[in-house]
Amino acid sequence: MKLNRLLIYSVAAVIFAAIFTACTPDGGKEFDRALLIGKWQSGTLYEVYESNGNGHTWDEGEDITEAEAQPFTWTLEQDVLTQIHIIEAGGKVPKVYTVTELTASTLSYEDDYGKTHTFTKVTE
Repeated sequence: MKLNRLLIYSVAAVIFAAIFTACTPDGGKEFDRALLIGKWQSGTLYEVYESNGNGHTWDEGEDITEAEAQPFTWTLEQDVLTQIHIIEAGGKVPKVYTVTELTASTLSYEDDYGKTHTFTKVTE
């Protein structure tokens, strides 16, 4: 009888610990949102982040100019960069990235498939 009770308490303790471990923050890195503001370039791809949470992106390699750029809104919470791309036809496409580096001159983030994108800040 004591062995059954001990087993039940042990199982309950493990379940209890697992539940509360799953509820704790993931411990993501904290990045300074102000460093993201500006124009970034990776090859022919550009992204602009404005301080009001708006932005736009274009790829000159695909013959798209800044005047034709796709608008998006963005947020940066700890290391999670979320871009909501606004489609001309009225749709919205969310893109979520994990920021791995953000300095005054370098922005690197990774998508859910493990692809890393690295940008350099453009100074005009």
